[in-house]
Amino acid sequence: MTTRANETTVPLLPCVSVDETLAFYEALGFTATYRQTRPYVYLALEWSGFALHFTKAPEHVDPSREDAGGCLVAVDAVAPYHAAFTQALRRAYGKVPSAGQPRITRFRTGASRFTLIDPSGNSLIFVQRDEPKELEYGGSKELQGLARVLDNARILVEFKDDDRTALRVLTTGLRRYQDTASALDRARALALLIELATVLDEPTETAGTVAWRRLLADIPLTGEERRRVADGLRDPDALGLWDEEDAGRS
Repeated sequence: MTTRANETTVPLLPCVSVDETLAFYEALGFTATYRQTRPYVYLALEWSGFALHFTKAPEHVDPSREDAGGCLVAVDAVAPYHAAFTQALRRAYGKVPSAGQPRITRFRTGASRFTLIDPSGNSLIFVQRDEPKELEYGGSKELQGLARVLDNARILVEFKDDDRTALRVLTTGLRRYQDTASALDRARALALLIELATVLDEPTETAGTVAWRRLLADIPLTGEERRRVADGLRDPDALGLWDEEDAGRS
């Protein structure tokens, strides 16, 4: 007998809390096809065309380190998956969680991957099958001024998951280049600052959002420019950057 190329692999991930794991994945739309807590923990979850299995996490697993386990999910196009999970998370949590565990990472228009981090610190990376061999990580030497600052901030947020440093870099960059930057770049910087401060949710940072919102409202932007600003954000609808009256004038 010879082997046939019809194998199926199923990741077995650590689970710190059965209840939290089930609540998170069921909120995303997964179905629990098997659940066992005695004599040992074992969960089987399915969604669309793939399955995830879980067992009790070793004692050394710390969800905050986000190194418990991981799984790559190869798909034809990642944008529909990010949209579906974003909508599901907003329904379940009232917002799209973008800090701590669980959360979903930012998805920029044209990107080829994003990550879901579950309550145990496992990472599910959804990646486009025909992802370019040479990923664009930013840092272009052709960019100058605030455009370059924005690019550096994007690298910190999207690839290094360092929102706090990104906020600091943007604050300094906006102060330095606000008089010479284009209206669109200033708007992009202010919108990203508002989002980062909201995600970090610390008084010293969120206090600045009032001033940033005023500055953003004073920048004349077309509807297309506002869409370009929103494309760089995790959850632009939840931020309410422009009210309906402003939108009607764009």
